Amino acid sequence: MEAMTSEQTVVDRQVVIITGLSGAGRTQVAKVLEDLDFFVIDNLPPSLIGKVNELAFAAGSSLHRLALVVDVRSREFFGALAETIQTLRTEDVNLRVVYLEADDDTLVRRFETTRRRHPSAKDGKGVLDGIRAERATMSELRGMADLIVDTTGLNVHELRDRIVAAMGDGAQATLRLKVQSFGFKYGAPRDADLVIDVRFLPNPHWEDRLRPFTGLDDPVRDYVFGQPATQPFIDALERLLDVTVPGYVAEGKRYLTIAIGCTGGKHRSVAVSEEIGSYLRRTTDLPVTVDHRDLGAE
Repeated sequence: MEAMTSEQTVVDRQVVIITGLSGAGRTQVAKVLEDLDFFVIDNLPPSLIGKVNELAFAAGSSLHRLALVVDVRSREFFGALAETIQTLRTEDVNLRVVYLEADDDTLVRRFETTRRRHPSAKDGKGVLDGIRAERATMSELRGMADLIVDTTGLNVHELRDRIVAAMGDGAQATLRLKVQSFGFKYGAPRDADLVIDVRFLPNPHWEDRLRPFTGLDDPVRDYVFGQPATQPFIDALERLLDVTVPGYVAEGKRYLTIAIGCTGGKHRSVAVSEEIGSYLRRTTDLPVTVDHRDLGAE
């Protein structure tokens, strides 16, 4: 690699902070970033992040991608992380904060498998108490994340694919839009930025002729969009996105997940998600993906 020059722009200097809940997959994500040519430092005290960033990109340095793993093991240093992130975002660096989490049952199962003590569990307390304490401690940081990845149900290969897809080549500081349908009976996506509930629309499930179809099929789509309330709702949601999407871009956010839910994630949410995805593709120049999380789950 060539040494960095003063002419290199902000997108050439990439810093990723990997944080989140213990047991959620920070180590695996660090390995993925190493494969993507990041220089990775694990368990770095937040008070040293600024200095490391300065040294990494000093004149003559060949580094251009830096990944820092920070977690609750830093203890007394951890409170400084939010301030450090805010400071870095004012400097000439392309910073992304990746926050990893999973549901309580998944985290308990992972700790029981490894037989490790949870780092936030106080004396005499179990793993679940530690998880809940850590989740509360990390709540402010979660709100500062550019990308939240829920690793519940993901194997190491799926997690790798998720990170590679999210990071891309790292050269574009572009907001990526994801529209995801889901079923409330399976739980709302934990990594969603906006959650939209379309259960107020009549449910095609109760129409015998429509039950076998999905929101990808014309009969269901015609039924959903034939309801008097559907188009006014779509119009209002599109106006909301007309305001919020440019706001996310202006704030330098990298990812926006819009989750649209119905009861089972098969009919209404799928049809509406496809419509919103199509609208975003027509009205923005941003990358848009549409994902149907619970389609086929029944």
